[in-house]
Amino acid sequence: MTLEFKAETLLAAQDIRVAFFDVDGVLTDGGVYFSEQGETLKRFSILDGYGLKLLRLAGIVPAVITGRDSKPLRLRLQALGVEHVRYGTEDKLPAAQAILALLGLKWAQAAAIGDDWPDLPVLARAAFAAAPANAHAEVRAVAHHVTSARGGEGAAREFCDLLLTAGGHYRRLLDIARGPAA
Repeated sequence: MTLEFKAETLLAAQDIRVAFFDVDGVLTDGGVYFSEQGETLKRFSILDGYGLKLLRLAGIVPAVITGRDSKPLRLRLQALGVEHVRYGTEDKLPAAQAILALLGLKWAQAAAIGDDWPDLPVLARAAFAAAPANAHAEVRAVAHHVTSARGGEGAAREFCDLLLTAGGHYRRLLDIARGPAA
């Protein structure tokens, strides 16, 4: 099976240099789990994480803005090499603007994926907006692309693959992953 995206979707996403990600409902399934000791537990998809790594290899900066903060989240993002993160941020637009300024980029070079109302301001400003299949209806309504996968179950990877395809990076990275031809 090969990836297939609409031509107009790829055109809208071709000049992206930074991709903003929400966490709960995008990089996770949106559930919050607590241990008996009160520790927050999260489930992350390995596919999604590898997608963030591929973005970095392609020169697209993955940035995370999340309303929550936890040790498991910090460990996961550190393991993925995500350098631009804002934790515990309910008002996500100023955080995104600060990251853009730090990177010397404009909204025309930004993509975002989110699943609920706090993500709407960033999604509305980004040149390209995406939402997981199980995102809130208001978020799906503003998205240029709604993934076939649900949050925490490959939605972020689909978003990454779309950006890699639109930017002309997908085939090159896949060829590297496959290794030299026999």
